[in-house]
Amino acid sequence: MGKIQDSKSTIISVIVPTYKQEAIIEENLLQIKNVMDQMRYDYEIIVVVDGFVDKTYERAKKLKFSKIIVVGYKHNHGKGNAVRYGMAKAKGNIIAFIDSGMDINSNGLSMLLEHFEWYNADIVVGSKLHPVSKVNYPLQRKILSFGYRALVKILFGLHIRDTQVGLKFFRRKVLEDVLPRLLVKQYAFDIEILAVAYYLGYKRIFEAPVELDFKEKSSIAPVVSVSFWKTILHMLWDTLAVFYRLKIIHYYNNKGKRKRKLDPELDFKVNIT
Repeated sequence: MGKIQDSKSTIISVIVPTYKQEAIIEENLLQIKNVMDQMRYDYEIIVVVDGFVDKTYERAKKLKFSKIIVVGYKHNHGKGNAVRYGMAKAKGNIIAFIDSGMDINSNGLSMLLEHFEWYNADIVVGSKLHPVSKVNYPLQRKILSFGYRALVKILFGLHIRDTQVGLKFFRRKVLEDVLPRLLVKQYAFDIEILAVAYYLGYKRIFEAPVELDFKEKSSIAPVVSVSFWKTILHMLWDTLAVFYRLKIIHYYNNKGKRKRKLDPELDFKVNIT
C-alpha cells in the first residue's frame, strides 16, 4: 500500500454526520475547521444532515466557507447511512469521519492523521482504550462497552480493542472496495466497515488516542432511557447479522461484487428525498 503523497496532491475529506444538532452545529463545525486549517494538506468538510427535523441544516448552511459543504436529506436513516452518503461525495485521498455533538475533541483529527502517516495505515480508529486517551465516560457505559468489545473480539477477531469511537480515518482505496458491500445504515456501521475491510485483506488497522468527554446533553440517549436499551438491542442484532453475512454465508466476498467507484447518486438515490 502506497504512502501518503505530497501535501499538494493530498486532500483530506472529513465527513460530519449530524442529527438534531441545531444548538451547537455552527460552533462544532468552526472547531473542526480550525483544526483542519492547521494541517499541511488541503481538505473539505462534508456535513451530512441525517433528516430535516429541526434547523440543523439551515444553521450549518450559514457558515459561508468554501471548504464546508452541507448536504442532507428529508428523512432520518441512521448514522451509518449519513457517513456513507458523505463518503460517496468525498474527493479526498484520505477520508475521515467524526461524530458531531462535540463529545469528541476535534483535535483528535490531527492526532489520527499523524498515526495514519506514521503507520502507513489502511485505517486508523480513535480508541478510548489507547494508553494516552483522555476519557470522561459514565461507569454504566464503560461496562456495556467492555461487554460489546468482548463480543466483537470473539466474533470477528479484530486486533483492535475499541471499534466504536466516532472518529476514524480511511485510505480511499479501502472505501472503494468496502462501501459497495455494506448494508448496515444505523447501529453497527462501525463494526461492519472494519470487519469487512479486515476480511478483504486490509490488515493495517491501528488505534490512536482521543479526548472524549461524554455530555448528558448530547444526542446520545441516557443509559436509563428506554430508547437507549432499544439502541443496544438493535446494535446487537445488527452485529450478529454482520457476523452471519461475513462468516456463514460469505456475503462480503468478491463473488458478484459491483464494480464501481464511490458514487452518491448510485448508492443513495433512494435516500435523498
